[in-house]
Amino acid sequence: MSEPQSQQEVQSQQETPSEQDIQAEIEQTRERLGETVEELVAKADVKARAKDKAAELKAKAQVKAAEAKTTAQEKAAEVKTTAQAKAAEAKTTAQEKAAEVKAKAQGQAGDLPGQVQAARTKAAELSSKVSQHQLVQRRWPVAAVAGAVVIAGLIIVWRRRASS
Repeated sequence: MSEPQSQQEVQSQQETPSEQDIQAEIEQTRERLGETVEELVAKADVKARAKDKAAELKAKAQVKAAEAKTTAQEKAAEVKTTAQAKAAEAKTTAQEKAAEVKAKAQGQAGDLPGQVQAARTKAAELSSKVSQHQLVQRRWPVAAVAGAVVIAGLIIVWRRRASS
């Protein structure tokens, strides 16, 4: 019977943990308990959770701000390009209109020197006729001044049309 008892003793010794095993198990339990306590403290620490949430929201806001900035820059570039195109179009239109007005003014001013010469000739003819008349012979200075005024008026009109 000693053999069966010895097998039972061996089995009971194998089932019975040693003092070192018990100490190791206690240490593991303490570590798990410490981790659990830390987790509970973290959940209960409202201030730390609020800071974490604030940091998270701040990061999201920074991302959104960067996206908005990029979008604004793209829109600004698009608007600038559109404005430049419109300005170039307006410049071209203004140049065309200026050329039309210039051509029209030159066409109107082109026959003006001929009109001035015709007026001078007529004034000279009238002047010679007037000088022949006896009544007018005494008033020739008035007639000369009137002729000069007419010629000066024509020259002024011609220059104004030419400068337009």
